[in-house]
Amino acid sequence: MARRFYGLPSLIALAAFEAAARHLSLTKAADELNVTPGAVSKQVKVLEEELGVPLFLRRHRALELTREGESLANALREGFERMSSTFRQIKSLGGQAVATLGSTMAMAHLWLMPRMGAFWNRHYDIVVDHVISDHPHGLDRPDVDLRIRYGDGEWPDEIAMKLYEDRIFPVASPAFAKAYPAKSVADLAKLQLLSVEGIDWTWTTWDEFLRDVGYKGRHLNVRRFNSYVIALQAARSGQGVALGWESLVAPLIEAGNLVRVTDAEITPQQSYFVTWSARRPLSPQALLLRDWLVSLGSLSSVQASRLPISLEQPVRRRFPRNKGEPP
Repeated sequence: MARRFYGLPSLIALAAFEAAARHLSLTKAADELNVTPGAVSKQVKVLEEELGVPLFLRRHRALELTREGESLANALREGFERMSSTFRQIKSLGGQAVATLGSTMAMAHLWLMPRMGAFWNRHYDIVVDHVISDHPHGLDRPDVDLRIRYGDGEWPDEIAMKLYEDRIFPVASPAFAKAYPAKSVADLAKLQLLSVEGIDWTWTTWDEFLRDVGYKGRHLNVRRFNSYVIALQAARSGQGVALGWESLVAPLIEAGNLVRVTDAEITPQQSYFVTWSARRPLSPQALLLRDWLVSLGSLSSVQASRLPISLEQPVRRRFPRNKGEPP
């Protein structure tokens, strides 16, 4: 058998182990690699046999890294991130510069997309690729340069800069608010409540909101969604009351699609942040995008929902002119 130059085992086995360690799940690693869980398990066992030590403690329906497994996982993650960064930088030299930005569907749809034209106008030579995921770890990919996250500002191996704080208040369609008038929190608690639950528990639920505004009742009529965009669509079509993050729902209120229900509101402990890997530097184009996002966040959440769009001229042209074409 030929001796490997770096003394490493199979790269397929290393990739399978890294994915399993990152997800702490053979099934999720298999989905990512488009193979079966049995194939991932086999590759992990190949590594364990070659090393002579276990890399995982196999609990009931769960995996836990051993000390040796954690050391190897950290080394592989750092190596793969560096390779990914280098690959993308080299690739970008052959064409336009690229920055990859990750966010949830709600953030992308309601806050980010309406103002990306402003960034386009200023930096027409930079392509922004978008990665959209509502899963808590869906954006933890080495090919994502920047992530817009909602939380307390603490993420492992991430540097975070706060974009803005927000306010949360109940919203419903004008027709629903008229048909079911609520003058107090007690009235509000009796209505059909639309809640986003089950995927990312950093999002405030109705139980938490009502507790924070002083409601002590227990029985709520809650209809649950795992997508904030769909929950808001249900509210807009008159199906109940949703919790509105001001930065996301302000344009819908201004357009008359939603109205506030009661004057109850809270300022959550969580905020919006832009984050990036602490293990590798940002490319020049990602730095420009980060600084632009932070400049939006320096405004209040409502100002940030208006100002960048109204101050910028419409996008006139993205592509270079044909030869001989007048400007």
